[in-house]
Amino acid sequence: MLEDVLAAADRAARPWGQRPPADRAAALTRVADALDAAAETLIPLAQKESHLPDARLRGELVRTTFQLRLFAERLTEAEPDVIIDKPDAEWPPGPRPDLRRMLVPIGPVAVFAASNFPFAFSVAGGDTASALAAGCPVVLKAHPGHPELSEATGDIVRGALAVSGAPDGTFNVVHGEELGKELVLDRRIRAVAFTGSLRGGRALFDLAVSRPDPIPFYGELGSINPVFVTEAAARERGAEIAGGYVDSFTLGAGQFCTKPGLFVVPADSELATLAAKRVRERAAAPLLNERIARGYADTVGTLGAHGEVNTLVAGTDSAEGPTPTLLSTTAEALLADPEALRTECFGPASLVVHYRDNDELLAVARSLAGELTGTVHGEDTDEVARPLLDELVERVGRVLWNGWPTGVAVTYAMQHGGPYPATTAPLHTSVGTTATARFLRPVAFQNVPQHLLPEVLRD
Repeated sequence: MLEDVLAAADRAARPWGQRPPADRAAALTRVADALDAAAETLIPLAQKESHLPDARLRGELVRTTFQLRLFAERLTEAEPDVIIDKPDAEWPPGPRPDLRRMLVPIGPVAVFAASNFPFAFSVAGGDTASALAAGCPVVLKAHPGHPELSEATGDIVRGALAVSGAPDGTFNVVHGEELGKELVLDRRIRAVAFTGSLRGGRALFDLAVSRPDPIPFYGELGSINPVFVTEAAARERGAEIAGGYVDSFTLGAGQFCTKPGLFVVPADSELATLAAKRVRERAAAPLLNERIARGYADTVGTLGAHGEVNTLVAGTDSAEGPTPTLLSTTAEALLADPEALRTECFGPASLVVHYRDNDELLAVARSLAGELTGTVHGEDTDEVARPLLDELVERVGRVLWNGWPTGVAVTYAMQHGGPYPATTAPLHTSVGTTATARFLRPVAFQNVPQHLLPEVLRD
């Protein structure tokens, strides 16, 4: 089965990659239309397998088809990324030949679907859309949390591509953990896109670079997305900030990769008290599946048992799922034991960190590993704002001012990525139109006759 899929993807690579951009755009649009038309079939499947509410899933499906159409739009409207240097006998330090540079598809891509977004980061999600837009066939490794939905979505995508004239093998769905390892190691796979845990992603990354022919591994692995509140902001907008924080870290039962896991606040402020009050009002919500529920319980238990951690609100378990948990510690304790206290907890829990002065605030920022996001709630007159932003720029992929990270816009300027361990490839994004850059590589043609050049490079 896998051999057939890989052989088909290999055969499809050249004809799909050489398709005119307008043809690939039409195919992506047809996929989006087909998914929209199948909403009443797909949404109930997603609800059954993910426990996510109807409204959330409908919004996510809209996001999924929007990003397919956005990549299609870019294919038809964007100028080709082409550089042409004409011959120049006077070029220092020596004569320059005729050089023409373009980007070409990297080849078949393995995409590992995420658990927490069964549409937008799954079968027809951003990785699949950007790889297909780049001209690369996709072999999609389905997430075990929603196999029926994955198969149904895959059938729709494959059917729409076939109607559009895409070669057989342009897209397929496969299942199984061991099969995922085989995908990464197979010589016909030229790049991998992964969204999931640090442990699983790092294991696959190590496989990708251990190959005789190492390949790019674009892994989104983990992030605690710290939020820093300055003393001035705490004084001016404390209640508003505390409410926004609780809304953000409990959104989707805390199962977003951009959930704020650290809330760094002045020690003499009331932010922790205000946040705890809001947390106690939150109802229980189901987690995606039993495996995630077990992992969440274990992580919260370990973090809460740390000698320097206090429990402000203890979450409870019920048939409906857990209620949120709120913990607290000090900046001094975090700096003394960062590995234990900078722990990502996938679910409705977060850690408040109390700092005594701006020196401690900046020290916490300097202690961070790579993150997807870093947020500052401050005032325009804050003297600490600039040095704090400077520290975050070195450590995160997206810097927010007076906002919340649990919203990743699908747009042109979005950066969804960051230094390791947030991702394995901080030069790239997995959301937004520049996500296609992951699956393209440059080729330069030197002194090649006009009639033998790709059309886009000809005079």
